[in-house]
Amino acid sequence: MVEKRTYYIGSPNGVILCVDKRLNGETIGRIYHAYSKEAIYISCMEEMIIYLEGFFDRLRFPFPGTDDKTFRISEKKTEREERMIKVMREEDILENHGDAGTFIIRVQHRQHSSWQGLITWVDEDKTVAFRSALELIKLIDEALNDKDDESGNETLVKR
Repeated sequence: MVEKRTYYIGSPNGVILCVDKRLNGETIGRIYHAYSKEAIYISCMEEMIIYLEGFFDRLRFPFPGTDDKTFRISEKKTEREERMIKVMREEDILENHGDAGTFIIRVQHRQHSSWQGLITWVDEDKTVAFRSALELIKLIDEALNDKDDESGNETLVKR
């Protein structure tokens, strides 16, 4: 009998990326996290990055290592944003799966104006560390295309 693997998110900002299909090189899917019962639909990886950056800012975790730079004088925010409250259990979030692939993304740090963390490709039971948002995108793209990385770097694709 094949044992069913149990996964966990294990981070307050962990998200599930459910990729439903690839169309003309674009990744189409849904994002789930503990602070919303509704799926966040994305039609490309850029939308995922923009949405998640805002999500991390609202959550205030992980704290960004750098601030946005501006030369304009801006008004300081006087009203405090509401604290985000979990509305979904981790087990419920993990029940979501994409037709083309399912990934657990855990961004642990936001340093050097990028992200560092872990990504788990649920379908293949493989976890890899990433050092930037670009590397995260490349790992997802590579997993979905199922191409071997000839550079010798660690990948999500099993060799």
